[in-house]
Amino acid sequence: MLGGGESGCGAAILAQQKGFDVFVSDIGKVKDKYKNVLTQYEIEWEELKHSEERIFQADKVIKSPGIPETIPIILDLKNKGIPVISEIEFGAQYTDSKIIAITGSNGKTTTTLLIGHMLKKAGWDVGIAGNVGESFALQVANDPHDFYVLELSSFQLDGIVNFKPNIAILLNITPDHMDRYKDLEQYVTAKQHIFRGAKTAVSNRQDSLTAQRQRGVSQTLTFGLDSPGQGNFGLAVHDHQESLFFGNQVLLPVDEVAMKGRHNTSNALAALALGHAAGLPIESMLETLKVFKGLPHRCETIATIDNVSYINDSKGTNVGATLAAIEGFGSNSYKNLLLIAGGQGKGQDFGGLKEAADRFVKCGFVYGEDAQQLEDALDSVTEVYRADSLIEAVAGAKSAARPGDIVLLSPACASFDSFTGFEERGHCFSQAVLSTVKVDSCEGMLS
Repeated sequence: MLGGGESGCGAAILAQQKGFDVFVSDIGKVKDKYKNVLTQYEIEWEELKHSEERIFQADKVIKSPGIPETIPIILDLKNKGIPVISEIEFGAQYTDSKIIAITGSNGKTTTTLLIGHMLKKAGWDVGIAGNVGESFALQVANDPHDFYVLELSSFQLDGIVNFKPNIAILLNITPDHMDRYKDLEQYVTAKQHIFRGAKTAVSNRQDSLTAQRQRGVSQTLTFGLDSPGQGNFGLAVHDHQESLFFGNQVLLPVDEVAMKGRHNTSNALAALALGHAAGLPIESMLETLKVFKGLPHRCETIATIDNVSYINDSKGTNVGATLAAIEGFGSNSYKNLLLIAGGQGKGQDFGGLKEAADRFVKCGFVYGEDAQQLEDALDSVTEVYRADSLIEAVAGAKSAARPGDIVLLSPACASFDSFTGFEERGHCFSQAVLSTVKVDSCEGMLS
């Protein structure tokens, strides 16, 4: 196993259970909780190095998703003819359970947990894994289920060969991880791997890049924020209310969906399509939509203070996610958003935010490693203020906000320049919002 984190440890335990001699190697530091697990199972491990002589003797290598395909040790393994696969590929070899596989640039976690909740509400035995929760391989080893819902990143999909989900969905494609992929087409190709061998493919008909390209898929479904057409899911107006539809069948007014924002309406339609493909009753799924409120740090309302709403979308780590949040909360009457963005841009082009910012963003507050790039992209369409930290950005937004406005943290960036992850960033934002500290003016922040 290359990598001693969640997926590496899970794969190591499953491999040991299946009779393999197992060795875990991590070029970085292994967290204590994983050291304890590996020690408990008497699995050999090393940290802060790769003992290449031993690794090159392996019959098979399972690579953690965070390790790029292009580093020398991976290239050398492949040149020697040693198979290098992902934990997802390995785990799938040892289960006959049905699998729903979910990927996309944005909305993966929300859709995964939503469809998982729908399945559980219907009484199904479900495990949720992949990029969320315990690793898939660990669940196959120690906590098997009849049905798995897997959230899969492009990094996880890079390492699959014969993985065959029963139902696969590609939610959307926007440029992301351009620091790892040479171009958008390579990123799209990685995402498209999810359809290999799938029995049913679900795609976003409003995003041409999500339509499955692989042959052999026996059934296809689509969803979108438009009129659905026969046998698909979408939106239309019924009794003067925008509503969810399945073909010509009206399902639920959008206002009754507990998750708010246009992007979450899309996630709800995606989950309905997945559930329908799996055989869930529509009425049961609609009841879930009425109560499932989404995830912390994903368009989460923190507070309304002096008639100003504060929204935590710290999980918005790329341009597509931030664009969805801006369009989801923007008012058609006036510019009502004060956008806080910044962090590590991962090589993205922030120009994709300009049109929506021009329509909806009253002013922006940028901070962090790639603040300059964000400012360069936005300052032609809205006022942009430079902050030295997220806390200062929140203070500036508080000062500038007026009744009816929305202060939206949707960074469009990774958080690792200042935080341990998006969760810590979201907590920092929440604490700053609930603090009584305000600044008198934005003067001095403008750069």
